[in-house]
Amino acid sequence: MVRAAELGNRPTGALPSLPFGLNEIDSALPTGGLMLGAVHEVMGGGPDSVHGAAAASFVGGILARTQGPIIWTFVRRDLFAPALAGVGLHPDRVIYVEAGDSKTVLLVLEEALRHVGLGGVVGEVDGVIGLTASRRLQLAAETSGVLGLIMRRPRRLTVNAELETTAAHTRWRVTSVPSGPPLIWSPATPGLARARWQLDLLRCRGGEPKCFVVGACDATGHLGLSADLADRSDAPVEQSRAIA
Repeated sequence: MVRAAELGNRPTGALPSLPFGLNEIDSALPTGGLMLGAVHEVMGGGPDSVHGAAAASFVGGILARTQGPIIWTFVRRDLFAPALAGVGLHPDRVIYVEAGDSKTVLLVLEEALRHVGLGGVVGEVDGVIGLTASRRLQLAAETSGVLGLIMRRPRRLTVNAELETTAAHTRWRVTSVPSGPPLIWSPATPGLARARWQLDLLRCRGGEPKCFVVGACDATGHLGLSADLADRSDAPVEQSRAIA
């Protein structure tokens, strides 16, 4: 674990938010971005084996736009570091912590969130978190000002993370959807355009649920979005714009 003395002190005053750089998304969040010093949940929009990679890339893109070391704790050894590097999260920034089960992941997550100066902390959780445990995580994040991200990775169909009550500030669902129409110079070959996600803001403290169709994170961790794609999934991909 990184020593707190090496990481400085918690910033004074109100903590800033981490904007996505897209007005359509940032305007849906009360603080104009993802609140720091808070815990947020991310999950795939279907079976983990299919949509888990999109959720992990979304998390990696968020962390790529922060400063400082990252602690990422997990149970299963299936995290693909080169894919995280592809969305801007350099491997040298990440400290990986393998835990034996989700209960241990939550313990590591809480302890890591108490350390000031981290760029973010990620915990991959399989199963129910519970309101008490999530409140402890939120209090730890508020104490340090660190961004906390919980990746929900249920392996059993009986676990519906979308309906569980937790203290998280936001809850996101990331679903891979077909990429845009064929490229102009190759009309017979579908799927060559930028990868695309349906990004659902399922829960937002002080805000309302909303749906976006976005271009997947680029090499700097930024999403792409056309105004015509907000709350829709059938607009031409040629209108998409990437935010640098």
